[in-house]
Amino acid sequence: MIPMTLQSLQCSSITIPAHPFDQIPQPTPSSSSWPSLLLLRSRQIPTKSLTRQTHAQALKLHLLSDPRFATSLMESYFRFDGADAASAVFDHNCQTNTNGSPVPWTLLSTLYLKENKPSSALQLLYKMLRSGIEPDSVALATAAKACARLRSLRDARKVHKIAKIKGFDHDVLVGNSIIKMHLECGSIDQARLVFDGLPSKDLVSWTTVINGLVRDGEFNEGLKLFRAMCASGATPDSFTVSAVLPACGRMTACKNGKEVHAQIVRQGLGMNVVVENALVAMYVKSGCLEYASRIFQRMIFKDVISWTIMILGYSMHGRGEVAVELFEEMEANGRVISDRTVYAAALNACSTACLVDKGKGLFGRIRRPGVEHLVLMGGLLSRAGFFIEASAFLEEHKLGRCSAACRAVLDGCRSHRNVKLGKRVAEQLAELEPLNVDNYVLLSNLYASREKWGMVRELKETIRDMGLKPNRAYAWIEIRNKVHVFGTGDVSHPRSEGIYWELQRLLGKEMREEQGYAAAREDFSLHDVDEERECIPHGHSEMLAIGLGLIGSNAAAVRVTKNSRVCRDCHEAAKAMSRITGRDIVVKDPERFHHLNNGACSCGDMW
Repeated sequence: MIPMTLQSLQCSSITIPAHPFDQIPQPTPSSSSWPSLLLLRSRQIPTKSLTRQTHAQALKLHLLSDPRFATSLMESYFRFDGADAASAVFDHNCQTNTNGSPVPWTLLSTLYLKENKPSSALQLLYKMLRSGIEPDSVALATAAKACARLRSLRDARKVHKIAKIKGFDHDVLVGNSIIKMHLECGSIDQARLVFDGLPSKDLVSWTTVINGLVRDGEFNEGLKLFRAMCASGATPDSFTVSAVLPACGRMTACKNGKEVHAQIVRQGLGMNVVVENALVAMYVKSGCLEYASRIFQRMIFKDVISWTIMILGYSMHGRGEVAVELFEEMEANGRVISDRTVYAAALNACSTACLVDKGKGLFGRIRRPGVEHLVLMGGLLSRAGFFIEASAFLEEHKLGRCSAACRAVLDGCRSHRNVKLGKRVAEQLAELEPLNVDNYVLLSNLYASREKWGMVRELKETIRDMGLKPNRAYAWIEIRNKVHVFGTGDVSHPRSEGIYWELQRLLGKEMREEQGYAAAREDFSLHDVDEERECIPHGHSEMLAIGLGLIGSNAAAVRVTKNSRVCRDCHEAAKAMSRITGRDIVVKDPERFHHLNNGACSCGDMW
């Protein structure tokens, strides 16, 4: 032992090798240690040169039969040259030399999916099965994902059958993938059967089916499944909440949204911007603007989506000035960068409130206006009655023959009853989109506004001869958890007699004279012109839904949703009824909410 003191140790006298481990004697790698060493090398910071060197050494040592090398090399080649390069490695070295493992096959299929080549991915997995290689759960889940991308119901059924034969139909990973596959292929019933058959369901299972039901318009079923999920003990996450809340918004029933909101609180789901945005959007769409505003104001962090939702919300509810003020607050705040969508929302608010100067100012701040901004600006000028300026603006930006721009001008013509210009624009729309039935319906409405019923009939025959079918107008109302749907002139409801009697009482001649209401025959719903013409004044779908709400519910507000724009006649009638009955009436159409109270409407009679 050599004695050493701290004083005698001089750092400068010690020579340290540049690569100290290089001086340690290295044993010759055995055949069993080579795979681990090369695999470690292939997973270092990859370069093309390193990948090729590793590949060459693996070939020399006959190591490509190890699936780990196959997958590692394929991933490395994919980083530099894409799936085709990975496929070349697979074809030349791995296809028949991986000891029956499905891993390289599945990996290459996944790489094809990353390059948006679902057909190649699916065909490769079929080839794997033909080669006699047994699939695992990941391989079948990948096949289901490829089918979902292709939206091929035929392939979906084939993959589902293979999963059953191979005994994976109860595997949660495969089951979830097959559920999503069927949903993407439009087979929601089959997806539900697979879901119901899973012996154990995870959060992905529940969320996928809830999202599919809501997306397919099965709002009640989506809510029921959400309740069942919570009852089962599963805790929803932000994705589940984002999936179910749109159902509450579409049903125009605040109580459903409040129920989900309460469930979020009970389950202790942490609030984040995704959940808060979903809640704000739900309350906006279900007509509860005050609740939406409260949540928005309490949000610690607001992204551009948060601001956009709230700006659109105020606009939809007839509060365009407040919406524009909110946009200005966001700009002054400086924490969020305005994007194209939020500018479009602000321009829409200007259009709703006919704020021409504000709209021009906002438009001037957009660096590169898109078509949506140009159309909104043209629509704003038209709604304000500046038809010459609107036409010049659209011509300047070469949108004179843009169908969306024509519809925006036509909307202003309808509001200002400019029949002459409206007729010309509607005819131009019919030329631009000869197979769009809504354009003919718009033209039919303009003919009806001048009581040219002969021309209406001729146009209807033309529509029939072309094989086009106008969408039927219908409205619905929810009372005590049951949705009641009405069509034009509907008499199928069990309480039809009472509904018609109540509407006749409220809109009778004496009451109409007393309240100053008169049927406006110059404007109809954008659907079912002839039918609605025969049903004036109280056979329209929204009137029937309002009538049921008045006699069948004690709620302070009667809330009705319609699938098309509210006609002027129904709008005037609903205003009168709100004054006569002393009850609030809320009508939601595809464009906005009409809050009718004491004879006035939030839209200011501009919609």
